[in-house]
Amino acid sequence: MQTLLVFLLLGLLASPGSPQNSANEQDSATPDEGNTGEAEEEDPFYKTPVNKLAAAVSNFGYDLYRQQSGKTATANVLLSPFSVATALSGLSLGAGQRTEDLISRTLYYDLLNKAEVHNTYKELLTSISAPEKGFRSVFRIILERKLRMKVGFPSQLEKAYRIRLKILTGNPQADLQELNNWVRQQTKGKILRFLKNMPTDVSIFLAGAAYFKGHWAAKFDPSKTTLQDFYLEEDRTVKVPMMSDPKAILRYGFDSELNCKIAQLPLTGGVSAMFFLPLKVTQNLTLIEESLSSEFVHDIDKELKTVHAVLSVPKLKLSFEESLGSTLQEMRLQQLFISPDFSKMSAKPIKLSHVHHKTVLELSEDGANSTPNPGVNAARLTFPLDYHLNRPFLLVLRDDATGTLFFIGKILDPRNI
Repeated sequence: MQTLLVFLLLGLLASPGSPQNSANEQDSATPDEGNTGEAEEEDPFYKTPVNKLAAAVSNFGYDLYRQQSGKTATANVLLSPFSVATALSGLSLGAGQRTEDLISRTLYYDLLNKAEVHNTYKELLTSISAPEKGFRSVFRIILERKLRMKVGFPSQLEKAYRIRLKILTGNPQADLQELNNWVRQQTKGKILRFLKNMPTDVSIFLAGAAYFKGHWAAKFDPSKTTLQDFYLEEDRTVKVPMMSDPKAILRYGFDSELNCKIAQLPLTGGVSAMFFLPLKVTQNLTLIEESLSSEFVHDIDKELKTVHAVLSVPKLKLSFEESLGSTLQEMRLQQLFISPDFSKMSAKPIKLSHVHHKTVLELSEDGANSTPNPGVNAARLTFPLDYHLNRPFLLVLRDDATGTLFFIGKILDPRNI
């Protein structure tokens, strides 16, 4: 794990109104002198099986995001990897030893007590499914027509993962309509159409969808939302609705290695949004992306300091859709698509043939309170700290209690285009 170096330059790194002025920002912090070189004890956060499992599947999520982002260098990427991880984990129940080991390594289960994984996953699903979190993740395993299943696998899958198997009927239009209706119902109408056309030659088709409708712990005043410049490049801007709060309370830090300012805002339901904002609009996001892991983000969460700030955040309503088969194959899972062993699922040789993922994310002014919590003890600066998300940034949405990665996004353009 990369050593975390978060330097807190409170008030010294006030964000400018435009990226051109960002180039003048200088950091003069010194490293944390608390590192004595001694071996660290295990963080208490990771001592429960649920949190260990959440860290493992979230690390898979960061890997999936990095792989997909590398394939989509010039456009937004918005993934909710938990749905894909859950479908793969459920699929491992039907796998022989060789294929089960492959899935386990990819999901970082080699670091866990494998005998507890499936029961713990059931507990994790319950923990993150509370309605107040605003997060909904749905997943389905669709199998080829007339496939005969082995006794026990469907009930195991539903018991631990709440996944019901779907066997194709052979009528593509009817199967497509049923899948789209199911996703629409499961996401409460947030995703109206999951798929345009049912793929042909399906053997095993993993379908994953997720939406998040966030409510801030302290809501934004809609009257302060105005059209402002968002810098796609240094000399190219677009107008986007920008939510503003001149007296925001947020958690903040600066990472000199990644050359980015980090802010965390709480949402209701024990969810938080962490933003990684490079100092310059021209800065490549790859270095930040490659640093992300469950442990790294958790360490950042412990280091950020609560401050008063002048804040502006784009109002977001984004959707993203992608077939992830080739992405998963590039993550050492090629064997699932070629000659896997799913002998615990069916006597007939079957393989993973399609993986489709769709997400919807909404962040508007909605929130629980009109004013910050008066009990918060925030650092008061001699002049306001500015934090303006007016250039490309990374967004991480996670569950505070378990550390589960809900959404991860590369927002190069806040418009839903």
